[in-house]
This record gives sequence, structure tokens and C-alpha cells, in this order.
Amino acid sequence: MSEPAMTDWTSDDEAIVYQRCTACGAVQYFRRDFCAACGSNDLATLLASGEGTVYAATLVHRAATAEAREHVPFKIVLVDTAEGFRMMAHGANDLAVGDRVRARFTRFTGRRVPYFERTSA
Repeated sequence: MSEPAMTDWTSDDEAIVYQRCTACGAVQYFRRDFCAACGSNDLATLLASGEGTVYAATLVHRAATAEAREHVPFKIVLVDTAEGFRMMAHGANDLAVGDRVRARFTRFTGRRVPYFERTSA
């Protein structure tokens, strides 16, 4: 049975949450009512550390909306998190593949979003 929902950045909280299946151990992000690996609905909702490694990065020079224009250029990154899931987020413009990163939160077009920055470790 699924646990009660824990809020995260999609609800304007400064948190990244994910799920771990208690039946097979698979991790998943974004949350679902079932495990994408085995179909079980026995899922634990957990708080991510916000740490990871940049898997891919792209610098956006052309805004898709008028609201995003003030942020150009901005970097979009895929991060392999310490917990084992991959997520897309915003990141510092100087990030490169392989950089160790940690999330903080910022506003982008009026919404709170995860924003990754390089760590020294």
C-alpha cells in the first residue's frame, strides 16, 4: 500500500522526493501509484539528498516562452542522483558532464525548481 503523499518542489516545497519499491527495491522518479519495474503498489516515498553527478547538459540560448526569456542563457542538466534515479533540472551555466553537484532551489518563470551547482567533493 502507498504511503501518504510527501510534498516536494512540484508543490512549491524545497524538496526532491522519490519512491523505492519495497517488493523489488527499484527506485523511481516522478511518483506513481505502482512500481514501474514490477507493478507492486507497495512503495516507500523518500526524501532525496539532492546530491548527484551530471550525466548530460545543454545550454539553452532561445527561450520557449516570453516568461523564460529573462533567464536566457540557462542550463538544463540530467543528474544521476545519489539515490539511483535520473532527473532533469536547471543547473549552473558552468556545469559539465561528470561534475558532482548538489541541489538548491530557485524561481524560474514564477515556479520553484531544483537548481544544481558544482560541489567541491
